Amino acid sequence: MKAFITKYALTKGIIEIEAVEFKDSPGMIENTTPSILPITYFHGEGRDWNRTREGAVKSARLMRDKKLDSLRKQILHLERLEF
Repeated sequence: MKAFITKYALTKGIIEIEAVEFKDSPGMIENTTPSILPITYFHGEGRDWNRTREGAVKSARLMRDKKLDSLRKQILHLERLEF
């Protein structure tokens, strides 16, 4: 099956791989294309990987928005510092 890896979406982008799903562990897949991505296992469908590109894009956008919110808070904190 095709899987879209979003675990590294903010650094490497969305990566498409071929994978096999574990029957005993729902939501866990094994990468069968190590030439594309050397990491073997991914956990958490909808978090680290998605079945569709649309789902992966949605997850990546959520990750981006959370990171931007975190950075805005850091900037605000730094701007309030007085020396």
